[in-house]
Amino acid sequence: QVQLVESGGGLVQPGGSLRLSCAASGTIFSINIMGWYRQVLGKERDLVATITSGGTTNYADSVKGRFTISRDNAANMVYLQINSLKSEDTAVYYCYALIRTTNGIVIRPLEVWGRGTLVTVSS
Repeated sequence: QVQLVESGGGLVQPGGSLRLSCAASGTIFSINIMGWYRQVLGKERDLVATITSGGTTNYADSVKGRFTISRDNAANMVYLQINSLKSEDTAVYYCYALIRTTNGIVIRPLEVWGRGTLVTVSS
């Protein structure tokens, strides 16, 4: 079993900042990619940012320059620093990981999602 648990969401005023955290736990052989997606009610889940184990990052155009993704490989953690928040950033933010897990015999890839953390930007 592998799970992701997000934290750090909440209510913030426009222009404010938040830092989201996500912890991966369970039977993890390695984590290739970690990332964040977000979803507004009634819309599809969209990419926010991803980061590889080597530190290569990818951002959605809408968040470039305002959001920063980072990870701690030793701790199986990924973070999202969100600055200059706008009302359109209001969404549920989901942590994502592409993990290699093992049953002790076979190593296989596994996509895992967290349950999400709500970020609300409002004055």
